[in-house]
Amino acid sequence: MVSTPEPVPPYRRIVDQIARRITDGTLAPGERVPSTRRIAREWNVALATATKALTTLRLEGLVETLPRVGTVVAARQAPRRRPSAPSAKTSPTAGSAVPGAAVELSRDTIVRAALEIADHEGLAALSMRSVAARLGVAAMSPYRYVPSKDDLVLLMADAAFGEGTYPVEPTGDWRARLELGAHTLWRIYRRHPWLAQVGALTRPLMLPALMDHAEWALAALDGHGLDAATMLDLHVLLYCYVQGVAVHLEREAQAEAGTGLTEGEWMDHQGPALAALVAGERHPVFARTVGSVGDGYDLDLDSLFAFGLGPMLDGVGAMIEAARARAGVVCGGVLPQGGGGE
Repeated sequence: MVSTPEPVPPYRRIVDQIARRITDGTLAPGERVPSTRRIAREWNVALATATKALTTLRLEGLVETLPRVGTVVAARQAPRRRPSAPSAKTSPTAGSAVPGAAVELSRDTIVRAALEIADHEGLAALSMRSVAARLGVAAMSPYRYVPSKDDLVLLMADAAFGEGTYPVEPTGDWRARLELGAHTLWRIYRRHPWLAQVGALTRPLMLPALMDHAEWALAALDGHGLDAATMLDLHVLLYCYVQGVAVHLEREAQAEAGTGLTEGEWMDHQGPALAALVAGERHPVFARTVGSVGDGYDLDLDSLFAFGLGPMLDGVGAMIEAARARAGVVCGGVLPQGGGGE
């Protein structure tokens, strides 16, 4: 009787195919390998299966994860071997799944692994199972430390917002302090593009680290004659502005993963459509404005954020001046009765 060989698991087939691309030179050292989203799309598998495939490639020493770059072919590839069954104590730090690295599984290691998945693959790729696969532990092990994915996302958000800190003794005027707060949040969203997708504005996240940013902004607005409701409105609008621009960081990453085109490549494909709009008579101001831009308009989110923050703070300044005038406060002093001079 001839025994039937066991079928190769889907993740293993993916690993073997990507490994062949690496060994035959199709994928060179330092070159990005397919992301979780791309693997799921090309091989028609679940995101958890795609994550397991990338984790196995890391365990076999064929790929490595670089911060803010993604998963690339390892510069020095270790001798390839299939990993043995992982133990519950095999818990690599973010970016390096190393067999035998005996680190106790904890809530912190789970959060760090989840941050790496979300940062490089997007929030859609995150699941309790994908975190377990990245850490090389049993699928149910993370539940001993974090009750659910929703709880995990909150822990991740609190950790991410906690990366931005402020001086203990504030310096500068209200504008400089609000600028610092806005740029601090922007840098956090830059490092963690998925973060802007978490939580509705009308249902704010009650996270200690996020409240640190609120405290900084409100302290900058305090003492300038604004009533409490206006202070809260201004704080929410400024936060909404930063988050609103940052939302497009993750959307661009999703669009690139879905189309396989960079932003510039996609715009090149839109050339005929744009030319038709400009040539028509329906949008004359748009056509004239676009035609007046020398080398074309380059929509850069970092530049747009910095540009838009200026007018926002100009508006805050106008409100502060109006509040001071109503309260009779000038340069920290009170106007004399019936007078408006020094």
